Order: sequence, then structure tokens, then C-alpha cells
Amino acid sequence: MGKWLLPESLADILPAEARRIEELRRLLLDLYRTYGYELVMPPLVEYLDSLLSASGGDMDLHTFKLVDQMSGRSLGIRADMTPQVTRIDAHLLNRAGTTRLCYCGSVLHTLPRGLWATREPLQIGAELYGHAGPEADIEVLQLALESVRRAGVADYRIDLSHLDVVRALLETDPAAAARADEIFNLLREKDVPGLAALGPDLAPATTQALQVLPTLYGDLDVLEKARAVLPALPRISQALDMLAALAKALPGVDIGIDLADVRSFNYHTGVVFAVYCGGWPNAVVRGGRYDDVGRVFGRARPATGFSLDLRELAGLLAPATASSAVRAPWGLEPDLAQAVRALRAAGQIVVQILPGHEHDQQEFVCDRELVLRNGAWRVEPLASAEPAARPSPSTAI
Repeated sequence: MGKWLLPESLADILPAEARRIEELRRLLLDLYRTYGYELVMPPLVEYLDSLLSASGGDMDLHTFKLVDQMSGRSLGIRADMTPQVTRIDAHLLNRAGTTRLCYCGSVLHTLPRGLWATREPLQIGAELYGHAGPEADIEVLQLALESVRRAGVADYRIDLSHLDVVRALLETDPAAAARADEIFNLLREKDVPGLAALGPDLAPATTQALQVLPTLYGDLDVLEKARAVLPALPRISQALDMLAALAKALPGVDIGIDLADVRSFNYHTGVVFAVYCGGWPNAVVRGGRYDDVGRVFGRARPATGFSLDLRELAGLLAPATASSAVRAPWGLEPDLAQAVRALRAAGQIVVQILPGHEHDQQEFVCDRELVLRNGAWRVEPLASAEPAARPSPSTAI
């Protein structure tokens, strides 16, 4: 094997893609700040029991583990930043009212989470703590969709679900509750024959409802169909009402309903959602409500939020175009150095050409050049610039 090879599902990020990802990071963090979300930066590695305790065990198989040479305790490389942010809200900030936090950083997965997925996502997200009402869910949904729109993705759809639909069925059937993990796995696979095979052990009404859940997928009409075919349990009715209210708060958005979406059932507690974009097989954004997860850190709080992978999001956009730049000669003359500093202070990209590299190709398209005219450095159009690059007018420095 060549020393340049990387492990499977890991990749370097090259200049054009790195620039696009960094621009997205700045764009989205600035967006979240306008909504009142404060940036936090948790560490890459934590004690394993802290990382996994707030995830309901769902992240155990996805977390790289190692031993701390200082304490002898087991450490984990974070596979998700949400439990860390929950710890910060519950234990460090300890605020009485609502708290809005956002974050961005690399996470590491033992296995890729989907087709074409990387094992090192650059996760960015926002979490809202302290409010149990639907207003918090609506704000988080709106912010998640605005994230996709601001990035420049026009073709997207959001799927909504509510875990109380399934939990209500399990509450009424002790035999089903005893096999909850198996049932949730079958629902995630939409395995109707597997659900039917549970029939002899469960109440007939439970078996019938579980078999119909995978078919309750589609547009908003699914909600009315669900009311007709599912048991008339108060918790189910409240969940369907909640989904209808959320859909009403998102006018003009392509909304789907998937009542068999029970991912992270040990973690999420209510509404869950996923945003899908054309051209990508995996959900680009995932989120939902996870009330009381902070209990393991000493403080139970209502909580809802979302996260996405900036690398996936950047991959949905058109290839990054080369940036226009000013070509300048190399030199240490004070007037040349001052001219270059002034251009860079104004936000211009200035590439000083090193001796012997006048024709090297770079990421930047030099469509202007800094030239000395009549004792003053001036920016002029570069005759050999790419035709698509629009030159700036001549400017004296």
C-alpha cells in the first residue's frame, strides 16, 4: 500500500471544496446567530460514559474508543456533538430559561452512516433547550430549512414523523413493549412480513396497527388516513395533531409524512424530521425532539434541534468556481508592499508571483494585475485573463 492511501470512507478535502465548505460554515453560523443561537466548541474527545449516556446507546457502535493514558479511563472520539452540547446546557450554563446553542466541528464514525457517506462528517447544528411547546419545534424546523435554502439548494423535501404514535401502541400491549427493540428495528426496515410474524405474541389490534404503519408514508393526506386506520388512542391523536400543526406552520414547503420513521427511538422523544435533497440518497438534515436527555448530566430539560454534514451539503452544490485575483510582482519595495496591503485590506485576493513561477496554474484566476505606471501602483485588467472573468476598472493605489 502506498503511504498516501487513506482508510476507507475517509478523504482529504482539496482547495476548491475546502473553500466552499468554509464559506458554508461561516454562512450558517452567521445565520444561526441572527436567530439568537450562541456558538459553543466542545472537545473532540471525552470520557466514554459521558459521550454515550445521553444518546440512549444509539452511538455505541459508531464511536471509536481508546484508553486515556493519564487517567486510565475509557475515552471516546465523538460521533455526534449533540450530547456534548446537552452537557454544556445542563451542567455548565445551567440557565433558567430557554437556551439556544449552535456548534460546528468534525465527528468520527466507525462505519459510514449511509451510501457514499464519509466517516468524518463536519457536523454543524443548532439546539434549543428549555421550551416544551410546539413553538420550539417550529423554530427549529424553520431554521433547518433556511439552512438548506441559504446554502443554495432549491430541490428539497422534509419528512415528518412522531415517535408517540408507536409508543402509544406499545403502552397498550405489554407483550409488544417487551419486544420494543425488535419492533423498532422492523419498522425502520419497513419489514411488513416481519411485523406480521409477531402476530401470535401480540394483541390483534397491535399487530394490525404495526403492519399498517410502514404504509403510512406520503403527503399530508397520510394524517387523515392514519386517523382512520390506527387505534383511537389519545396519544396517537395528539401526535397527529402536532404533525398537522407543524405542516401548517411551513407553507409552501414540500412536506411528507413517514409514521414508520423510528430512528434513534432510544434518544428522540417526539417529533423527528429529515430533509432530503435531489441527487443525494441520504437525509441531508436530521433532527427532532429529545426531551430530558440532560437528566444524565443532572438536569432534565425540554430539547429540540437538528444537525447536518457540511461536506454532504457542499457536495449538492455546483462545483466551486475559481476566484478572481490580482496578480502582483514579487518585491520588497515599500510602495509595492503598501499597495498590496491596501488591496488585501479591501478584501481583494492578491497573488504575488514568485520568480520563475509566472505561468503556474492555481485555484485563482488572475484577471487583473498590479503594475507601476508613472510612479504609482495601479490595478489594470490583465490581457491574458479568462474571458469569463470580468475585469475591474483601473484603480490607483
